[in-house]
Amino acid sequence: MGEAWARIRGRLREEVGEVEYRTWLRQMTLAGIEGDEAVVVLPTRFLCDWVRSHYGDRLRALWQQENAAVRRVEVRVGPQRPAPAEDGEEAAAPTRETATRRKGLAEPLADRSSTAGTARSADPRGDWSAPLDPRFTFDTFVVGKPNEFAHACARRVAERPATPGFNPLFLYGGVGLGKTHLMHAIAWAIRGGENGRNVAYMSAEKFMYRFIAALRSQSTMEFKESLRSVDVLMVDDLQFLIGKDNTQEEFFHTFNALVDAGKQIVVSADKSPSDLNGLEDRLRTRLGCGMVADIHATTYELRLSILQAKAAAAGVDVPNGVIEFLAHKITSNVRELEGALNRLIAHANLFGRAVTLDGAQEVLHDILRAHDRRVTIEEIQRKVAEHYNIRLTDMSSARRARAVARPRQVAMYLAKQLTSRSLPEIGRRFGNRDHTTVMHAVSRIAELMQADAAFAEDVELLRRMLET
Repeated sequence: MGEAWARIRGRLREEVGEVEYRTWLRQMTLAGIEGDEAVVVLPTRFLCDWVRSHYGDRLRALWQQENAAVRRVEVRVGPQRPAPAEDGEEAAAPTRETATRRKGLAEPLADRSSTAGTARSADPRGDWSAPLDPRFTFDTFVVGKPNEFAHACARRVAERPATPGFNPLFLYGGVGLGKTHLMHAIAWAIRGGENGRNVAYMSAEKFMYRFIAALRSQSTMEFKESLRSVDVLMVDDLQFLIGKDNTQEEFFHTFNALVDAGKQIVVSADKSPSDLNGLEDRLRTRLGCGMVADIHATTYELRLSILQAKAAAAGVDVPNGVIEFLAHKITSNVRELEGALNRLIAHANLFGRAVTLDGAQEVLHDILRAHDRRVTIEEIQRKVAEHYNIRLTDMSSARRARAVARPRQVAMYLAKQLTSRSLPEIGRRFGNRDHTTVMHAVSRIAELMQADAAFAEDVELLRRMLET
């Protein structure tokens, strides 16, 4: 058992990288195997919730590779035990706090020895910046009415960073609509310019990882100096910082320091600054003081242009009828649209067949079926609120009255059943609630449906209304 656990830890370490492993997974210890369940313990509830939601499925898969009898992995809060030595390093030192937690702090501040030197070695031109995708340039970005304003703003910032009125540049829109493409395009254009500006592009998640590492290694001053030495700071998916109060505060001070020094800030998120509930008001205000550009859902014409451009870039002859069919059927986002086209082209190449409409319907049957009727969380909330005669805002409010709480639980249950969204994402759509709240709601509604036939019929009626 101990050897299997050591191999599992080693594989996780290789897969997620050294920094992420030390930040989140280093303190895991194996409590034992109970029946068909492996029990893993961590010292804090925050770490347990994080590991359970982000690595739970992978832990279970790795355990099943080692021991087919293990079907589940339980992550619990428990006393910390000495971790096994790994690849030439000493066993983990006991955890100790390196800073006093403020109210609302959601990041673990432990095990300073495990990450010593991580922040010290951070270089905003190297280690800090995430790799850029060479495909994501302005030349490969297909412009249409839904994204033309955001594209024009991105071009302006790339050509003249820190232009008054465009600093910060805040890009927002739904998943897979082109925010990350524009972010990478800006970074490529600025790096390729004549002024030799330093660009640091990263996700909000990586910003948090680095900040935690600096706290643990007591090198926050070096963290600040390294990050504030860049000419352009680009942070993707800022909504990840919701609920991370300490990280938000550090980002706010970094933001102010860079803007005051005439440096450019570019940020993306899934909602506008005013709609990012959970961010500090002062940060939301600062984010909204520059240029805010939204990317709307794609139109049929834009989807058609994107598919034509992707097919031409791949050098594959795709009939117009197939392209028009895909543009009509797959309407959610560009990422899924491109994935469907790539899958179709790969299938044709592997089997030496021409791309046809019949072949597309056969190869993409699962995607097309999913798009026949796709229910959104917002639609579920609206329909449930109407059904139970409550306000739509009650779905994300803090009210706990049963007349409000029960419909909210029903909406969470239906969101889990009818959408592919993760538990943390569903929780965020319901007033930034924890994923454990969603889990409780789902199990509670399932219990009530078994015990009360009338209630079960009511929920099934809502399901049928949403699916038709």
